[in-house]
Amino acid sequence: MKTQIEDSWIKVTEKLVGWFDTLILNVPNMLVAVLLFWCSYWIASHLHSAVDKYLHKIIKQASIRTLIAQFVAFIIISIGIILALSVLNLDGALKSILAGAGVAGLAISLALQGTLSNTFSGIFLAIKKEVNIGDWLETNGYAGKVIDIDLRNTKIKEADNNIVVIPNKIILDNPFKNYGLTKRIRCTITCGVSYNSDLDEVKKVAVSSITQSFPAEPEFPIEFYYTKFGGSSIDFMIRFWVNGQKKLTALNVKSEAIKQMNNAFNRNDIIIPYPIRTLITKDQ
Repeated sequence: MKTQIEDSWIKVTEKLVGWFDTLILNVPNMLVAVLLFWCSYWIASHLHSAVDKYLHKIIKQASIRTLIAQFVAFIIISIGIILALSVLNLDGALKSILAGAGVAGLAISLALQGTLSNTFSGIFLAIKKEVNIGDWLETNGYAGKVIDIDLRNTKIKEADNNIVVIPNKIILDNPFKNYGLTKRIRCTITCGVSYNSDLDEVKKVAVSSITQSFPAEPEFPIEFYYTKFGGSSIDFMIRFWVNGQKKLTALNVKSEAIKQMNNAFNRNDIIIPYPIRTLITKDQ
């Protein structure tokens, strides 16, 4: 019994001594590993701030800037951990960690497939600048001003002040109209004048009224066309361009143009007729 205890104690002592010797021999490697990890952490923290500052110039959405900066920092720290483990000769542990991370990453990606898709769609929309905060957007049956773009959704405020939350993937996978992608908006007004009107004079007065309020540029002239003989009028269409990036701008401009044209017609005795119906009755 005593011999067995002595043998066990010797084995434990030898194991502890071996571990101690290994620890002493690996002290330089441990110091190098700690230094590598600290350097990677220092680089990641400073790079995080630098990336966020740089992205601020091209991406307005803070949540997306933060995600990209954190991803870059994560990559740098991961590289530091891998190098530290390699210095410590823990290649087996490193392979196990990478294998486990691969399996875990696959499981997480499958579980969060919809969320990840919306996240990457949001990043794509922000980087490509196809949708920006303040733009007037029409998509998936909704129309309104974009007030926020986060990692999952785009929020738009409709004309009735309701907030609509639309997943980023739905916006990216479907056609949408963004009034903020162009600086010029074309307005179209249709009207009709009496059959007794001087059509040349009508055109002159209509174009002049639009020009006074909304001067035309050489590459964007005012267009005037007579379109048809209506039931009680000769109908025409006038089209012109204005600066604007919102649908509301087009509505305001159209309203102002109609007022100006109506006043000009009144001053020049140009009649805008209205339908007249004649009722004929028979005596019983």
